[in-house]
Amino acid sequence: METFNGRAAVITGGASGIGFAAAQEFARRGARIMLADINRSALDEAVARLRSDGVDAHGVVCDVRKLDEVVVLADEAFRVFGAVHVVFNNAGIGFAGPISEASHDDWRFVIDVDLWGPIHGVEAFLPRLIAQEAESHIIFTASFAGLIPNVGLGPYCVAKYGVVALAETLSREVRANGIGVSVLCPMIVETDLVNSSERVRSSEYGPATSSSADGSQMLLEPTDPLVQVGDVARLTAEAVLANRLYVLPHSAARGSIRRRFERIDRTFEDQSAAGWTH
Repeated sequence: METFNGRAAVITGGASGIGFAAAQEFARRGARIMLADINRSALDEAVARLRSDGVDAHGVVCDVRKLDEVVVLADEAFRVFGAVHVVFNNAGIGFAGPISEASHDDWRFVIDVDLWGPIHGVEAFLPRLIAQEAESHIIFTASFAGLIPNVGLGPYCVAKYGVVALAETLSREVRANGIGVSVLCPMIVETDLVNSSERVRSSEYGPATSSSADGSQMLLEPTDPLVQVGDVARLTAEAVLANRLYVLPHSAARGSIRRRFERIDRTFEDQSAAGWTH
């Protein structure tokens, strides 16, 4: 995609945090915006803020755990805009606690929102993006925890690793269709992820385990700076225009990523030294 100007962008989890900052950034570059969020009052306020700045903005209440609601979102986006060019699967929740203490419902909650949500976004939008035969882009919000395992973030890591795999595979499959893919993998950004996670956890999952606390600092060393959502939004927009697969806002992540793949590569040498020849 060469420009946001005149293009239509749909953003889940769009009423706050990275989602709303992305909406503002895309709109600054000329995009029309449809926000989706589970929180109606926050959604209405976000849409009103965009409209007050002269943005062609719309909102749809949507629970990304439910495929039928994401399909309704896609229906409405194509009805309003005629075509959709950017789909940002951003909605997500946080969870922290040892795997040994996570309940089955904790696992279901994290996977339902953080992995099934993006999958539903692909199911609802991808066939239409292919059919419209126009340049478009799909973005996913994953996490540094989707690239590097973090002690105390087991369920969250599993979900976010899945999102990274989804993006990496999809990027290869849809390249010939003129569809770009990006996956955002931040460490900690100035958002209210943990409190929002508590608000959206419905009674069907029961109470969170006592270990379900703020795990945000597990993604950062004490000396690592927080990154502002506006900066993340700008980097994400630039990644779309450059058709860049990975969006990595924190340079502090680079060493950990390198060490992970060095450990994987070293395994071949260790096995060879032990006599493995295949």
